[in-house]
Amino acid sequence: MLPMTMEEAVFKSRTDLQSVGQQLSQVIRTQSAAIRWLLAAFASGGHVLLEDVPGTGKTTLAKAFAQSIGIDFKRIQFTPDLLPSDILGVSIFDQGAKRFDFRPGPVFTNLVLADEINRASPRTQSALLEAMAEQQVSVEGQVRPLPTPFLVIATQNPVLFHGVYPLPEAQLDRFALCCSLGYSSAEMEMAILSDQIASHPLKRVQTRIQRQDALFIQETVRLIRVSDEIKRYIVTVTAKTRTWPGVRLGVSTRGAITLMKMSQALALLDNLPFVPPESVREIAVNVLAHRLLLDDDARFSGITGEKIIADILADTPVPS
Repeated sequence: MLPMTMEEAVFKSRTDLQSVGQQLSQVIRTQSAAIRWLLAAFASGGHVLLEDVPGTGKTTLAKAFAQSIGIDFKRIQFTPDLLPSDILGVSIFDQGAKRFDFRPGPVFTNLVLADEINRASPRTQSALLEAMAEQQVSVEGQVRPLPTPFLVIATQNPVLFHGVYPLPEAQLDRFALCCSLGYSSAEMEMAILSDQIASHPLKRVQTRIQRQDALFIQETVRLIRVSDEIKRYIVTVTAKTRTWPGVRLGVSTRGAITLMKMSQALALLDNLPFVPPESVREIAVNVLAHRLLLDDDARFSGITGEKIIADILADTPVPS
């Protein structure tokens, strides 16, 4: 039970998230939408995939977010020679005690930055599957729980670059959100250059919330009301992806659940105790598009998952 009324809990959680967002906006000046969606993913307990070309601020955004919340943070630089044990941990023999002691890997933390995740082999990428889906890892026959809250922020370069391994569908399905930062305008790039003359903006990021505040936010999000009409709207949109022309693999039930949770988080950010249709429509493309597998004809025709989700939203009546 929350130690306050629903309205008070929503207000406190929204205020805390806005405070974190203000810290992030000092570092990533032009990406207010990406910051809002990152906060929503964190509030809903979802993982984030930042996909864009190198140098657009993906890693900087993840590091700034880690600094703005008082939870443990680990960074894993994914490379082709990275092994699953480098992520999960390994048992090392203690000569003095005559036994094997488990040394936890960097995944045993609250926030993992999986930098350039598609640089590692599929075998290594799969080391995160259980952690992201069930907040636990199985190592050497033993199940080990991960700390709460637990969040993975992964960065990815486009697959057209050299030395990358495309993420499999099962891995993509575990990311609540996929978004790109894009290039800044000329005026904003001038401001970014000015910001970094004396020091990097990351050095000015302050911690705004603690672990207990993060857990409180996630508990509050789960209490945001979702009407049957909104649930049916979400189900209708996701079901259409499974029969839409050009789609070989549509959105799973996990995707529908994620869309609902992300909509709850956006409603909280808007200081609402319930989910309006606008919250669903705002985030649907970023939650669902990366989960689609298109057939060859669609891909060669230049059709994207983003366009298909946008078309489905336009084709689906909005609940009143």
